Amino acid sequence: MARIEVSVILPVLDEVESLGVLHRELTEVLERLGRPYEIIFVDDGSRDGSFERIEKLTLEDPRVRGLQLRRNFGKAAALAVGFREAQGEVIVTLDADLQDDPAEVPKLLTRLEDGFDLVSGWKQERQDPRSKTWPSRLFNWVTGFMTGVHLHDFNSGFKVYRREVVEEIRLYGELHRFIPALAAWRGFQVAEVPVHHRARQYGRSKFGSARLWRGFLDLLTVLFLTRYTRRPLHLFGGLGLIAWTVGFAVNAYLTGIWLSGAQPIGHRPLLVFGVLSMLVGVQFFAIGLLSELLLSYQTRTDDVSIRRRLG
Repeated sequence: MARIEVSVILPVLDEVESLGVLHRELTEVLERLGRPYEIIFVDDGSRDGSFERIEKLTLEDPRVRGLQLRRNFGKAAALAVGFREAQGEVIVTLDADLQDDPAEVPKLLTRLEDGFDLVSGWKQERQDPRSKTWPSRLFNWVTGFMTGVHLHDFNSGFKVYRREVVEEIRLYGELHRFIPALAAWRGFQVAEVPVHHRARQYGRSKFGSARLWRGFLDLLTVLFLTRYTRRPLHLFGGLGLIAWTVGFAVNAYLTGIWLSGAQPIGHRPLLVFGVLSMLVGVQFFAIGLLSELLLSYQTRTDDVSIRRRLG
């Protein structure tokens, strides 16, 4: 068999009606590319017969592979499994609901060949209700501001990667939304191109309003992983210094009142606040020091990414 060059990974959750159409459209596009390919469907605990449909596709097309997770683990887990199983040097991911247009794959691949490591699709004219588009715009702006990676569409599942990217990024929870930020932190070159977005034809969206809150918490996780993994004292020490300084200022103020004899301070809640603030500050600082000690006993090179080797 020819060496596979392009692997297409499709996370699937209750999309039985769209799978046949998606396979046909993808096959037409990939055949025109003229590069050996595979299509990997990752069934993330579907209950509508999606995996049975995938089984039929594997019998009809030897280039199709199907993976069934034991339950619904989430999109990040489905992508991680697909990355692990993919054999291609270039990885393509898109959603299985037909909203991502497979005809845009060549455009993403062309941009990748310009020297980038990850190219993300930007749904410039998104065919979704405002209840989804406006929160998404806010999320994209906040994420870009906090991470320094300015993309219009972090939530887009339509992406193309070089193999090195998926091998160096660990996905869990719901970190799939922040793959561009994680890749950029490791030194990979990230780009974005506008892609055609289609209205949903079958089924319904799997994401609700709760994803905004989860997304914010995941953003905090990403910020910690990308900024403070190697220097935790900068985070905990900074928080501790702020808390200790506030407590010291409050206690200094109360001490001045006590020395002047103006009024007793033992019964004032402000005294409790000042003492607790100083204690919390010391605790934060101690946590930072302990974290630094733990890191000092480990030889960590897993977060150092090598772009090229010579000789």
